[in-house]
Amino acid sequence: MVKQAGPQLTTAGTHKIILEGQTISYTVRRSPRARHIRLEISTKTGLTVVIPKSHRLVQVPDLLRSKKRWVLDKLRKYGEVRLPSHQNEFKTGDVIPYLGRNLELIVRINCAEPDSVHLEKNRIIVNLTSRNPRLNLALEGWYRRQAEKLIGQQVELLCSRLGVSYGRLTIRQAKTRWGSCSQKGNLNFNWRLIMAPELVIDYIIIHELAHLKELNHTKRFWQLVAEYCPRWREHRRWLKDHEAKLSAILPF
Repeated sequence: MVKQAGPQLTTAGTHKIILEGQTISYTVRRSPRARHIRLEISTKTGLTVVIPKSHRLVQVPDLLRSKKRWVLDKLRKYGEVRLPSHQNEFKTGDVIPYLGRNLELIVRINCAEPDSVHLEKNRIIVNLTSRNPRLNLALEGWYRRQAEKLIGQQVELLCSRLGVSYGRLTIRQAKTRWGSCSQKGNLNFNWRLIMAPELVIDYIIIHELAHLKELNHTKRFWQLVAEYCPRWREHRRWLKDHEAKLSAILPF
């Protein structure tokens, strides 16, 4: 008996997308028999997106973002994706977050100029006079300086809006907190916040400044936060969703 041929798939190309800081390659195939988009993952072909014949390619990235947790979990299972390890130095081509954006890392070794880190469009350029292991230290130092500058500016701006004043401002490396406010009115913020979107950073600052008026998490406190940051729940959720990733970058 001759078996009926299966549906013919036509390749629509190979693409890349960044999910949770990971650059994922995937192949799009069109199927004349497909009625809905289908995701397939295997050790041989990786991630394949099968789409109906009439489906628009531009809709695929949004679908992958909506299914990112499933995609990343499956790819990790098949060994296609590895989370950053503190045992490894960063290298050229890696993607690292800054203010909620994923930027490409470019490392230049044996430069005549002193060690430096700077932004260049969608890239972070690191110039080193010699090879590793100073790369991670250079990146951490740069992150800290950027955090001190941006958070310091936003604290002053938001203090004016909330009508509060504080004692001392410290940017530090904290294991469990994004920010804190002491009974003396001293503010502490985690330098890793610089990896988050600016609106998320503002939420954490507003949260701590609200404690200058309401030290506990009372109903009045959350009303105060909502007054100056109406989308605070969304920003808090973003931090919870990305906490593990941000902690894995340049870990303790």
